[in-house]
Amino acid sequence: MKNIDLYNLKGKRALIRVDFNVPLDDKFNITDDNRIMAALPTIRKVLDSGGSVILMSHFGRPKDGPQDKYSLCHLLPGIEQRLGKKVKFADDCIGEQAGSMSENLKPGEVLLLENLRFYKEEEKGDENFAKKLALLGDVYINDAFGTAHRAHASTSIIARFFPGASLFGYLMQDEVSNLEKVVKHAEKPFTAILGGAKVSGKIEIINNLIEKVDNLIIGGGMMFTFIKAMGGKVGNSLIEEELVETAREAMAKAKARGVKLLIPTDTMIADGFSNDAAKKLCSVMEIPDGWMGLDIGPETIKTFTAVIMSSKTILWNGPMGVFEFDNFESGTKEIAQAIAKATAAGTYSLVGGGDSVAAVGKFDLADKVSYVSTGGGAMLEYIEGKELPGVTAILKE
Repeated sequence: MKNIDLYNLKGKRALIRVDFNVPLDDKFNITDDNRIMAALPTIRKVLDSGGSVILMSHFGRPKDGPQDKYSLCHLLPGIEQRLGKKVKFADDCIGEQAGSMSENLKPGEVLLLENLRFYKEEEKGDENFAKKLALLGDVYINDAFGTAHRAHASTSIIARFFPGASLFGYLMQDEVSNLEKVVKHAEKPFTAILGGAKVSGKIEIINNLIEKVDNLIIGGGMMFTFIKAMGGKVGNSLIEEELVETAREAMAKAKARGVKLLIPTDTMIADGFSNDAAKKLCSVMEIPDGWMGLDIGPETIKTFTAVIMSSKTILWNGPMGVFEFDNFESGTKEIAQAIAKATAAGTYSLVGGGDSVAAVGKFDLADKVSYVSTGGGAMLEYIEGKELPGVTAILKE
């Protein structure tokens, strides 16, 4: 890895790509600061080494140029509070003002650029746009693992303009080394737990994990496509009809490889998608019409917990049910607690993906697992065995 500890940052303007795409409430207060906190060690390293920092990030999905609700200026107070120092702000991420402000930065100072995605060229990976961004710094540091799977101007193209001066930040280093522990050096038994709404986003990861794991646990909304593939009645539960055959193939592949594929046996069902809906427990194979499964049941929790407790490596991506509803959080909560308990007993556990991260946050377990990944999509693509443009670009330069 291109380590910032081995690079002389004194007097250098470090252009750092961070991932500050954080959720805000209606008063623009940051409601989850994980991504900002994760970037602080890299920022402080540059400042403590006598350099200055220029931060660039995307925020939200602006459609046609600048929109106030997507302005990074709303993050300024939150960043300053967490960093413990004043942060300057440029109204644009390229151009005269940004150029002049970066040129006049003194060692120890921090500048935040406006939202990169106010320019369509960012997501298009435009070389000219990357070149304009590159003019603002002397050294480029990528610390945005959450966007490492995108070949955008600020995450991969820009590295071309910093030959010998393209580095990984601490967060990127941590993410890649922790993922390698799971993908390349997992201690057996290795258990992967996949949940969330849909199978469609996880087909490749399921197929790739079957090659590596001893146990593959399926939960969340995606379980009902598997239940249908097994001939079960799923009622009004979430289902991807076109992927029933794919689920069947995954089960056959797991069986052929001797991988234990665990599908829930009971489910907490509801007569509507609401926390206040009527609920009852039933077999996953016999969900009545008009009812939908919103969580795994106690029998399933017991089975899954036993497997988790006997594992040496655990990868968790996706909740077991609609944990945002307190009446249907039990499955996700108990599985999270089981992972924490296994970790305390010496198991290595990696949690990643927005909803799983939110779940360990909700149940105050983030510091009870081995590592919490900040990048859902990037993490999944890495586990699928895909190349991450944001990582490859720096290794090349």
